[in-house]
Amino acid sequence: MSIRALALDLYKAKQKVDALQKEHDSAAQDEKSVLAQELKVVQKEFHMLRRMLDGEKESGNFRKRFSGFGNSKK
Repeated sequence: MSIRALALDLYKAKQKVDALQKEHDSAAQDEKSVLAQELKVVQKEFHMLRRMLDGEKESGNFRKRFSGFGNSKK
């Protein structure tokens, strides 16, 4: 998956988190437990995408820095 696609998915997930948080804050007490569970799932998705994006951005430098270790010319 490209960094651009990950960033777009991350943006959409952040929008979901924000919308659910707003809805949770203004909901009645009986609806808050259902919204809290849904918010927890969406937040996990957001954090997973964030870690994926951070890993993709860091992996390029990591590969450049250590690319010479496995290349032995005999």
